[in-house]
Amino acid sequence: MTADPRKIIADSKMTPFQIVAVAITIGLNALDGFDVLAISFASPGIATEWGIDRAALGIVLSMELIGMAVGSILLGGVADRIGRRPTILACLTVMATGMLMTTTVSSIEALSLWRVATGLGIGGMLAAINAAAAEHSNARSRNLCVALMAIGYPLGAVIGGSVAAVLLKTQDWRAVFIFGGLVTLAFIPLVWWRLPETVAFIVRKRPEGALEKVNRILVRMGHPAASAIRAEDAREQKLSVRDILRPGLIGTTFIVTAAYFLHITTFYYIIKWIPKIVVDMGFEAASAAGVLVWANVGGASGGALLGLLGRYLPIKWLTIGVLLCSTVMVSVFGMGQSDLTQLALVAATAGFFTNAGVVGLYAIFAQAFPTHVRATGTGFAIGVGRGGAALAPIIAGILFSAGYGLQSVSIFMAMGAIGAAFALLFLRERKPAVDGG
Repeated sequence: MTADPRKIIADSKMTPFQIVAVAITIGLNALDGFDVLAISFASPGIATEWGIDRAALGIVLSMELIGMAVGSILLGGVADRIGRRPTILACLTVMATGMLMTTTVSSIEALSLWRVATGLGIGGMLAAINAAAAEHSNARSRNLCVALMAIGYPLGAVIGGSVAAVLLKTQDWRAVFIFGGLVTLAFIPLVWWRLPETVAFIVRKRPEGALEKVNRILVRMGHPAASAIRAEDAREQKLSVRDILRPGLIGTTFIVTAAYFLHITTFYYIIKWIPKIVVDMGFEAASAAGVLVWANVGGASGGALLGLLGRYLPIKWLTIGVLLCSTVMVSVFGMGQSDLTQLALVAATAGFFTNAGVVGLYAIFAQAFPTHVRATGTGFAIGVGRGGAALAPIIAGILFSAGYGLQSVSIFMAMGAIGAAFALLFLRERKPAVDGG
């Protein structure tokens, strides 16, 4: 028997059980990508059926982002108190309820309420699954596993968007949310069955029978049992989720939150404005949807490649590199293309680097925050960052309305990525402990 259960996981090869656990977190993150694009597909049908204008529809579209921001900040701390697994299960229940109840409403107020509820669930889950992916992986593959979890977003956007398009050919907008709600419900027994609580969390919290719980999980994973859990020292006993705003971690919290906020403005400029920009260039709406799909395909590819490189290169400097490339490619996108194939290629390349930057930041969250505040810190950064997500399309819209051209607006919006790269220069790299914290 080995003394430290966290070291067993950190030093051993990834087993099939661990790989499945990480795959589940990818699927959970895909629910975010699906839901964000699903409401975009459903919104024309909602507007037509209820006769609402764009201003009212814009409020509805923003409700989910508000819910995500609040959910990430508040429920990230819950995941560090009660555990990753129960938080994920609770958030899935809230998400499924929100999606299914959306199909029953007949007013803007009720629709907004259930969109906020859905966003709350997604926001809380994002913080928990980032910690779960990091803590179920070994030391060598940790950056890769977090990166793979993060690319669930563009995968969900591509697959979910494709399914939504098919459903809307024969059904009304409610079918999109029924499908999303049923898929979300299907994840509940899957998480219960194959995504146990993380060993790192149990070791940190030390509930009654902690060693027995840890050993049951280790055996399920295919690892040897541990002989004991190391006793806490006085410092560990004083650790709190409030530590992200205390000396020692507040600098890290500020830097990674600022970096995520700045870069997410660049990322969401590309994701939200591609369809409108492509149509304004004279292409058909169907072509615009195709370009957006290619941007997400590029995003998934970029995230996967960054994860692989993260096994061999320092994640901080790798992320700074792709953020700088994001600045260049978003600016190039602003030049416009007369040929649809070239436009799709540029959009895919811009998506490649912008999403790789998001994935790199997720990996930095998992590395920068220790176990006891990993979900709290991640949730705080994502929650504040969702403000950037909400601001990005608004800022771009104001600039376009003021008469600035595509090139000027794109260069301005690309500055978010370079600002994020600059912020990361001040991040002190901390040697991770055996559990990744």
